[in-house]
Amino acid sequence: MNTAHAAFAALRGRPFRKMHGLGNDFVVFDARKHALALSPAQAAAVADRRRGIGCDQVIAIEPGDATADAFMRIFNADGTEVSACGNATRCVARLLMEESGHGEATLRTRAGLIRAVAAGDGKVTADMGAARLKWDEIPLAEACDTLSLPILMGALEYPVAVSMGNPHAVFFVADAEAVDLSTLGPVIETHPLFPEKTNVEAVSVAGNGRLRMRVWERGVGITQACGTGACAALVAAARRGLTDRKAEVILDGGSLRITWAENGHVLMTGPAELAFEGAIGDLCPMDDPA
Repeated sequence: MNTAHAAFAALRGRPFRKMHGLGNDFVVFDARKHALALSPAQAAAVADRRRGIGCDQVIAIEPGDATADAFMRIFNADGTEVSACGNATRCVARLLMEESGHGEATLRTRAGLIRAVAAGDGKVTADMGAARLKWDEIPLAEACDTLSLPILMGALEYPVAVSMGNPHAVFFVADAEAVDLSTLGPVIETHPLFPEKTNVEAVSVAGNGRLRMRVWERGVGITQACGTGACAALVAAARRGLTDRKAEVILDGGSLRITWAENGHVLMTGPAELAFEGAIGDLCPMDDPA
């Protein structure tokens, strides 16, 4: 049994939901009644699109507390645990709202509390908290002007740094479609200025109140959408004077509505969809001797 199959073996029979927000997809485990201590190897094995279920992030819903309906634990496709994921937040919030019959839910993440409300037609609005703009909040390896970082790499130059509970480097370009993200993304992700690595966004102004964004996600690669990245893009664009504090952010998988409120919090509205349900072992062959 190879390493990936060994990681799966410990999860045999575990039920899951496959969900997505604009094609940014997740395997969601409910660990509220039956604890689940996912290892990095297990998370990576689940996320593997050839030998596992396949997803951008693996999510575990854990018991909440007096201030939150649940705790959401997040693993990137490479198995690293991270603090925030906007599209997954909407998906988990929708599950909790449907379960409770209420039109709102509060999640605790490693990045803090997130309140979400139903926005109609299967959409959810999540208050992703305040954008963090200081160099040591991103975090960066040294003091820098976060409005123009000293990074020049091919078509990508002088990004704006924003943290939405996870770090983002937002590059403004004439044509986001023309950027070779598959080449530049992994290099910038691991740039020494980012001690915790970074997500990378290429953004162009697509018209009044509209931004076109493509994204390389830290620990994942190019994805169809990134909720925290869309939030970071709007904040960065507003700081640069390229848009107002509200915009439609157009991603490969669809659009999100983002508002940077006057209190500093960023509100994100978009869909949350259930693709299918299953159980580990029902879909994933465990006994291949390879």
